[in-house]
Amino acid sequence: MAKKQLMVPATWGIRSSFHSLIALLVAFLVIASIYVTQNSGVLIEGTKSKKSDDLSSRCNLFSGKWVFDNKSYPLYKEKECTFMSDQLACEKFGRKDLNYQNWRWQPHRCDLPRFNATVLLERLRNKRLMFVGDSLNRGQWVSMVCLVDSVIPPGLQSMHQYRNGSLHIFKAIEYNATIEFYWSPLLVESNSDDPVNHRVDDRTVRVQGIEKHARHWTDADILVFNSYLWWRRAQMTVLWGSFESPDGVYRKVEMPRVYEMALRTWSDWLEVHVNRTKTQVFFVSLSPTHQKALEWGGAEGQNCYNETEQILTEGYRGQASCPEIMRVVEKTLDGLKKRGLNVQMINITQLSEYRKEGHPSVYRKQWEPLKEEQISNPSSYADCIHWCLPGVPDVWNELLYAHIINL
Repeated sequence: MAKKQLMVPATWGIRSSFHSLIALLVAFLVIASIYVTQNSGVLIEGTKSKKSDDLSSRCNLFSGKWVFDNKSYPLYKEKECTFMSDQLACEKFGRKDLNYQNWRWQPHRCDLPRFNATVLLERLRNKRLMFVGDSLNRGQWVSMVCLVDSVIPPGLQSMHQYRNGSLHIFKAIEYNATIEFYWSPLLVESNSDDPVNHRVDDRTVRVQGIEKHARHWTDADILVFNSYLWWRRAQMTVLWGSFESPDGVYRKVEMPRVYEMALRTWSDWLEVHVNRTKTQVFFVSLSPTHQKALEWGGAEGQNCYNETEQILTEGYRGQASCPEIMRVVEKTLDGLKKRGLNVQMINITQLSEYRKEGHPSVYRKQWEPLKEEQISNPSSYADCIHWCLPGVPDVWNELLYAHIINL
């Protein structure tokens, strides 16, 4: 007796194949998601929102600890960076303890993506990345140039300076990408705008004058600002008018009010001129100094000179890091966000506080001849403000990189 053949509706076969296809697609997406997450180095926790301004809510990259890693770090060698600055080349100028180059920043709840110069250059293809600010921002710019320099063949890069050295442009020719630095230590106009001759006793700012500088930032695709070091004083002279006019009005204004006035002018310019569909804007928080060893348990009258270890007290903050002035920045950025412009804060302050050994100290080019009393007391001329490269500013750029590739 022949067996009855089970008749299967054609629609069931189509539905089964469709379900199988969906199952395969879901599996592929899950595997791809795991692969991308692992290869980016970022372990995302919490919400899965893709919005760029949610990066910090998914993982606080700025809260963590330093981990010694002499296998993966430094990310480049000082001697091999074509455009290394003598202000930051500590090994070149005699520093022997090089462990400051081997520390990796480890956020508490995720991993900081390892810097990939090729990925960044692809993201910058046909674009301008511009750092605007003081010598600390210039140091971060040098760090960024060194980070990408190693993957660019000789002859396919260039460096030029303009406006008496106020504007430096590094170009990756193959990518038609530029990484630029513009000297504007107070963001608005001041009598410290000359990139060489800027040390003046009475610092004066035109808090309403910014176009002289800002016209050089127009059309940049990524803007990275900083401004703190030059505001470290109780008061500053404010000019209403121009430096060329005898009719200008000068008044002494206390901190942080004068800083608020300058950032208001800066934020107003951004609101009007930044193309929200094109330009990404960042502000780097204050870079701490280590000029008083007594603050971390060292000897009175000493500073970062001869320091070879970092500060281990979690949450340590030096007295020179003024939270009041950074609240001015936060308030300004909050105001911009309410006006429809999102400026991301790159919070380098706490992680840099721990690194008292990361400064050039006496291991840098001395631009002026040292006096006998200085030579007899090295700590008297130690630079405890800027940072050795490779070093701490490379991590600042890893944080910036994490934001750029997640945007």
